[in-house]
Amino acid sequence: MMKQKIEDLDWNNLGFEYRDLPYRYEAKYKDGEWQEGKLVEDSTVTLSEGAEVLHYGQEIFEGLKAYRRKDGKINLFRPDQNAHRFALSAERLAMPPYPEDKFVEAVKQVVLANKEYVPPYDSGATLYVRPFMIGTSQALGVAAATEYTLRIFATPVGAYIKGLNPAAYKVSPYDRAAYAGTGQAKTSGNYASSLLPSVEAHKEGFADCLYLDPREHKYVDEFGGANFFGITQEGQFVTPKSESILISITKKSLLEVAKRQGLNPVERQITLEEAFNMKEAGAMGTAAVISPVGSITYNDQKHVIYSEDKTGPVTTKLYNELIAIQYGDKTGPEGWVQTID
Repeated sequence: MMKQKIEDLDWNNLGFEYRDLPYRYEAKYKDGEWQEGKLVEDSTVTLSEGAEVLHYGQEIFEGLKAYRRKDGKINLFRPDQNAHRFALSAERLAMPPYPEDKFVEAVKQVVLANKEYVPPYDSGATLYVRPFMIGTSQALGVAAATEYTLRIFATPVGAYIKGLNPAAYKVSPYDRAAYAGTGQAKTSGNYASSLLPSVEAHKEGFADCLYLDPREHKYVDEFGGANFFGITQEGQFVTPKSESILISITKKSLLEVAKRQGLNPVERQITLEEAFNMKEAGAMGTAAVISPVGSITYNDQKHVIYSEDKTGPVTTKLYNELIAIQYGDKTGPEGWVQTID
């Protein structure tokens, strides 16, 4: 694959896709311990056809962003939280956790080594960082791998969903979270099982699916690639409390931002009927940040949330506050932002 040339990038029209940058970080686990990691230039990973990850899916990943500040420095947003979630994911899949402090330092190394690819301030773009770990030792019987490879690469990306444009969603007829209660969804997630319903939703003109709880199919869980939040008619910020949804760093952050804005935030069960009657609603996650929900369709009946072409004032205020903290324009809670470069 050709390395990405900096002069070929249009910062204002990047899209959300992989680009081969000069450096990434690699560390290997062998003989019961992690070997010393380092920056490497080769973007390819060579695996045996018997590699455990290819047969039993022993793989985890994370996603975080680096933001170019107005003064030219670079911000990382709560990388310690990604390090902790990565460790939880590893434990859940019987993988050796990578030390959290080394995880954060490795992320910083990758960002600094590729710092010219961190998009300019005000471009609406960021440097997306993707850590992942795979089981690489050969396996035929069902068993945990004995060798692993950790990699962290970065790629400049535009907005996953362009601006605060309300999107249409549909309630999924599929039960993605059949493993509810195992803790799997709370850590590494299960995006593969959401691909089919997402593809079908896109064909029908929807941005994505909204999943219900796997037990009663009565309560809102999350979207295919993001958590759900709503603003009640009384002006309260609410988000689902469930054992089968991803632990979201954006969700944790917005709960605090909503508290600072006097929205009395709470995590609790939210019925589908209540979701239809929210004053405002949105999808929240690292890639999307906040995507306003314009409508939710269930059994061919559309339920408009606030507006299909305008973003509600509370959602706009939450978005602006979170973005301002991430880019360093406003001061957030202690420890949320780590400035490098």
